[in-house]
Amino acid sequence: MKNKILCIVVIFLSVILAFVVSLKKETNFSFEEKEDKIEEIKPHNITVMNPNTNQISVMNIEDYIVGVIAAEMPASFEIEALKSQAVAARTYAIYKQNHRKEDYDITIGTNDQAYNTKEEMQAKWTDKYQTYLDKITKAVEETKGEVLTYQNEVIESFYFSMSNGYTEDSELVFQTDLPYIKSVESAWDNSNLKNYEVTKEFTKDEFCKLLNISCEQIEITDINRTESGRINTLKINNQEWRGVNLRKILSLRSTDFDINIEEKVKITTRGSGHGVGMSQYGANGMAKEGKNYQEILKYFYQNIEISKI
Repeated sequence: MKNKILCIVVIFLSVILAFVVSLKKETNFSFEEKEDKIEEIKPHNITVMNPNTNQISVMNIEDYIVGVIAAEMPASFEIEALKSQAVAARTYAIYKQNHRKEDYDITIGTNDQAYNTKEEMQAKWTDKYQTYLDKITKAVEETKGEVLTYQNEVIESFYFSMSNGYTEDSELVFQTDLPYIKSVESAWDNSNLKNYEVTKEFTKDEFCKLLNISCEQIEITDINRTESGRINTLKINNQEWRGVNLRKILSLRSTDFDINIEEKVKITTRGSGHGVGMSQYGANGMAKEGKNYQEILKYFYQNIEISKI
């Protein structure tokens, strides 16, 4: 009799245990399914201001990055270069969001990042529209959510078009010492590239009016260059100018320039952009040599990690 009772108890406990295990599995499955749904309906968004229309839009970050790459980097570039641009652009956007001071996170334009709508892409790429859009979308999808961090903080990931053969220290341009942006060689940026070297001409009157100086005699003296070869400071008619200020006032392509005064003022620049952070043409050169986007990013930004938001 005792054995019979014991047998019944064992069977009863086994049934209860099986039910509990089954319930636990079902609960875990349901919870994971719920998490997936939450992730799907709550994408990371960014608030974008268009200064041309004064319109503020809330956009999915990944959709926004597609438009940024379309505007900021030639779609003909290597896929690994486009991926590096996707991560750099996403990082910059999240950095701005983390340091937001306005009713929006970031603006469209040269102050932050350029952006193309689908209509603007179609007008620019015409018959290559779908090919280029698919290529850029792939670069964004394959780096989804990835950002650059330094000591667990999202970095200010500056980038630009083409160097003069070297990138520039951040403090020499923006007067802010960013430990993850130091000058590095970018040998992929050279005279083999179209528009590497460009000469811009001014009449003497135009030049003097822009700088608000006397035109009786134009003297260029005390030229001081940074280690990367860019103009740090120089004097024009004994007035000192920073290279970055002259670049802005005269709308020059870069701060690596020579000024020749003849009948006209001729200024020859090398490279394009402020020179800080990742060179886009340098990134494309590295990609052509077989480097992947992680290697490209870790070359132009020092001691960083690639993290997920």
